[in-house]
Amino acid sequence: MDSESNLKRIKLEPGGSDAGPAEVKEETLDPVSVHEIEDTIMKLCESQREGINDSVMQIAMPFVKPPQRAMAINKLLAKGKIEILKQGGKLLYRFVDQDKTRGCERDERVVFQVIERAGNKGIWIRDIRIFSGLVLAQLSKVLKSLEVKKLIKSVKSVSAAKKKVYMLYELEPDRSITGGAWYSGQDFESEFVDILQQQCLRFLVHKAKTASEKFQDDFINMRNNAVASTEDVWNFIKQLGISKVQLDVGDIEVILNTLHYQGKVVRSISSEKIGDSNDHLSLWASLDHSTTSMAICNIPCGKCMVRHDCSVSGVRRPSSCAYVKDLLKDIEDLELNSQEELSLSGPICDSLLDY
Repeated sequence: MDSESNLKRIKLEPGGSDAGPAEVKEETLDPVSVHEIEDTIMKLCESQREGINDSVMQIAMPFVKPPQRAMAINKLLAKGKIEILKQGGKLLYRFVDQDKTRGCERDERVVFQVIERAGNKGIWIRDIRIFSGLVLAQLSKVLKSLEVKKLIKSVKSVSAAKKKVYMLYELEPDRSITGGAWYSGQDFESEFVDILQQQCLRFLVHKAKTASEKFQDDFINMRNNAVASTEDVWNFIKQLGISKVQLDVGDIEVILNTLHYQGKVVRSISSEKIGDSNDHLSLWASLDHSTTSMAICNIPCGKCMVRHDCSVSGVRRPSSCAYVKDLLKDIEDLELNSQEELSLSGPICDSLLDY
């Protein structure tokens, strides 16, 4: 330890009498070296990966003078152990993982850190330029160098075919970038989606038909056995082996939702929760003869896609609904012609008679 780094605090003790002089005592402080300051700053930066400012360092090291702190920061910056950023008019100091960027120049490390923060969703070159502060020509050179070193890669986004996003080389792009199982490169696999829709619907139709044959006189059991969870449909598709890509439960739910919007299947929410989450299990059934005969499925409100937004005082109101008006007209006709055979509006009228 250098002798110059030894600091002494002067402490005055009052004398025993008015005439006696004050006693002077010397108290030696624990010396603080630049290395100790660097270690403290590094620990602070590692604990707060989003970055720390001068206020955090002052609170953690109250006895370190600004020149000592500045010297330690400059040494860490020169070694590439931390980076300096500007946020909201203040300077932030952030930890740099040197295992991957060892041997890289400072601009390369800065760009690498910007891309790393973007994760598997990637980042546009325009945003990289904003965060790094580099001009386009210099940035293009740095990106090319990082790609050659296989530290980063560029990926085309399905949402903007002419633009590329950059991410770390080892990351798997997010589905919002690649389009998931429904895209091959930039091309949407419409035939693959059609096949999956057909097979999912075939499974639900077969399940409903089997239930209706087995429980002809037991409506409750017929209904309960006609439905299938998303995982049930997923297991069926997986056993068929028709997909070259690995599909998960979420992919099959997307397909089932498209069938739901097309009016080919009906979705209900079970009281059973999925695992430890608060999400409830989705149950699906085909709208075949076993379910369309149910009155509630043919009454407009029973299959209306926006019924949850409908209210007496809302934008969507029963009083202004054309389908409800037709329903009320059917009811009125039924009351007037209860003894006659009716063929007013097909399924609605039939469902009312069944109901």
